[in-house]
Amino acid sequence: MSWIYLILSGLFEVGFTTSMKLSDGFTNWKGVVGFLVFGALSFGLLLKSMQTIETGTAYAVWAGIGASGTILMGLFYFNDAFNAYKLMFLSFIIIGIIGIKLSS
Repeated sequence: MSWIYLILSGLFEVGFTTSMKLSDGFTNWKGVVGFLVFGALSFGLLLKSMQTIETGTAYAVWAGIGASGTILMGLFYFNDAFNAYKLMFLSFIIIGIIGIKLSS
């Protein structure tokens, strides 16, 4: 169950960072509310997962899911630039997350 909490935490982290962008420097109240809600959910579930998952493992997976998801959100939602290098390094992050999970 802790791994489910951790994965959800990482996904909420994507909502947190996306809301940060949508808050437009904390001038858009919908973005600010999303920032606060997603941030609380992300950190709350991360803390819950760390009750049974090692701290370093949990943090690395959480950060990796958040970073990967944020890159993809930027690509598909915000039309951020994307190239072969970003794809390659995004793949490294995902492979690293899988490796950490398999070695735990």
